[in-house]
Amino acid sequence: MLKVMTVLGTRPEAIKLAPVIQRLAAHPDRIVSRVCVTGQHREMLDQVLRRFGLEPDADLDIMTAGQTPAEVASRVMAGLEPILARERPDWVLVQGDTTTTAAAALAASFSGLKVGHVEAGLRTHDPNQPFPEELNRRVVGAVCDLHFAPTARARDNLLREGVPREWIHVTGNTGIDALFAMIADLDTSSAGLPWSDVPAGDRIIMATAHRRENLGQPLEDICLALRDIARGNGH
Repeated sequence: MLKVMTVLGTRPEAIKLAPVIQRLAAHPDRIVSRVCVTGQHREMLDQVLRRFGLEPDADLDIMTAGQTPAEVASRVMAGLEPILARERPDWVLVQGDTTTTAAAALAASFSGLKVGHVEAGLRTHDPNQPFPEELNRRVVGAVCDLHFAPTARARDNLLREGVPREWIHVTGNTGIDALFAMIADLDTSSAGLPWSDVPAGDRIIMATAHRRENLGQPLEDICLALRDIARGNGH
């Protein structure tokens, strides 16, 4: 039996790891799947967990008002260490570039455990853009044992950094798997939902702009650009 612990703490992590966790749970004859949430996000994280029907085996519940990346990292590492000591998983899976991801990868590595990184190899090559996400994913890349890259470009970034080719697997973007799962589960006949008044056949723009660096003028620019695209298509 292979024992895998998946660690996540934010809404984006939950969305992109939900399909992975579900596939792990689909093989109880071969895989023992454990899920630990840090609570770096709280309400947003819980919302996604409920939507995918995921029940964490452990919850660090670290979120505090005005928390800094350093505070998040220290609480994740301190809280996760005894859980890893008790569970002793064969692999610890993390996703993306959050502070939970970096801290969990370090805690697992310090505990002598193997680390797998979902959505590995994304790079801007500027440590300040985005901050601290670019630093977080570089830290994870330095300590993990398997890199699950979403694209060939991400794989090539890792190869240029000296990661052995056999440690890298190009998997595609698990966020797309989550999107297709949600589309298949939509009740499009329900009245009162955001799309209920959209005429059949109309095209819809879906955008996300949650990054910290988008606050203020950048977010305003994004909204203006979306408006221009809509107007350019006759709306």
